[in-house]
Amino acid sequence: MTEPLNTGSHDLPVTDELAAYMRTRWADTRRTDVAALPVAPWAARRRAALAARFPGERLVIPSGTLKARSNDSDHRFRPHSAFAYLTGAGEPDDVLVVEPSGEATLYMRPRSPREDGQEFYRDRRHGEFWVGRRPDLAEAAELYGLDCAHIGELSLKGPARALGGMDPRVDAALPGDAELAGFLSEMRLIKDEWEVGELQAAVDATARGFEDVVRALPAALGHPRGERYLEGVFGLRARLEGNATGYESIVASGAHACVLHWIRNDGGLDPANLLLLDAGVESDTLYTADVTRTLPLSGTFSPVQRQVYELVHQAQEAGIGALKPGARFRDFHLAAMRVISEGLHEWGVLRQSPDELMETGLYRRYTLCSSGHMLGLDVHDCAKARSEVYLDGVLEEGQVLTVEPGLYLQPDDLTLPEELRGVGVRIEDDLVITAGGARLMSGALPRHPADVESWMAGLLG
Repeated sequence: MTEPLNTGSHDLPVTDELAAYMRTRWADTRRTDVAALPVAPWAARRRAALAARFPGERLVIPSGTLKARSNDSDHRFRPHSAFAYLTGAGEPDDVLVVEPSGEATLYMRPRSPREDGQEFYRDRRHGEFWVGRRPDLAEAAELYGLDCAHIGELSLKGPARALGGMDPRVDAALPGDAELAGFLSEMRLIKDEWEVGELQAAVDATARGFEDVVRALPAALGHPRGERYLEGVFGLRARLEGNATGYESIVASGAHACVLHWIRNDGGLDPANLLLLDAGVESDTLYTADVTRTLPLSGTFSPVQRQVYELVHQAQEAGIGALKPGARFRDFHLAAMRVISEGLHEWGVLRQSPDELMETGLYRRYTLCSSGHMLGLDVHDCAKARSEVYLDGVLEEGQVLTVEPGLYLQPDDLTLPEELRGVGVRIEDDLVITAGGARLMSGALPRHPADVESWMAGLLG
């Protein structure tokens, strides 16, 4: 049975004569210069570790499918992180199968044949004329370092564990397996050498994007949607140096900074306010940075802004200082929150002692979320991992995470002095756990308030 073509409502009909003409006189464009991707040997080791965890079982991991944004326009495709981790591939509708023997096959949609069929020029989702060239099976095998077969040859019959929720064909044949999904997250908790390098490259590109934003402030301050102007500036860096942004950028000025995930980014910029910028470049290999800086739009912190910023900075310093192999994952958050509690008590915002505040959690009115998370292929990486090995586990060398305490003093919060209302500050950095503690990956961007002011002045001339 021939798969129907994905054509649009306004596509013109094709005559028999045109169909016949389109099948003729095409040059041979098979590539002879294909070499294995740098990730290929690392992905092979990961597949071997996966097979060892589930010996004698068949494992099915789809890349995912295209998703409509509106009518017949699709979102830009990004494969499921587990699929990318195990293959280095990134096309929709592909399926990785690890057989009981441990051997793996990538079932994929290869190039559309020119001599037979109309997909290559008529199919809007898969046709080469519409979306670009895909590798053929031989090219893919060389690129990814594993056996490749046509997706039409995939059989989903018989017992298997499958990663569910990614591909309707797989879901219809096999139930999603929670144990497999959990392990696919847990095996990414410790980054290998290649991953750390990719993450560092993403962080470095992100630092350049933050510099771009500061340089663009004079123009953005004059625009009615200055937040969106800066979002676009950072997005340009992300597309030039990577795949895209790793998540929707948060560009929050003034009281918008008190909205933890403000992504509307439709506000103007007032020089009297702060700007909270939370953004990360996603590399071409899909590893993302996640960095936040809170900047004075005037170039200089006001006394109140500095007061709030310095407390958050002190909290982050305490959190970073708690990072080391063997420490509990939650220790760095608790260290940061101890500092926040002490500061709120000293300001007179909360009367209870810091010990009482840590026990009751009342400080969380002003800093609701956790102070960090694992980082990698997903901005909130390893999210399906069991609590006992992640949230309630201990830190290990090779883990990459964020430390990001914040204070979000809501503009309508009557428990606060009026001058504090509407001030939001977050400072977020990316770190890799080392044998002796942790290495700051995002150290190219200043954190101390005086250093932030000096850095901005240098960029603004």
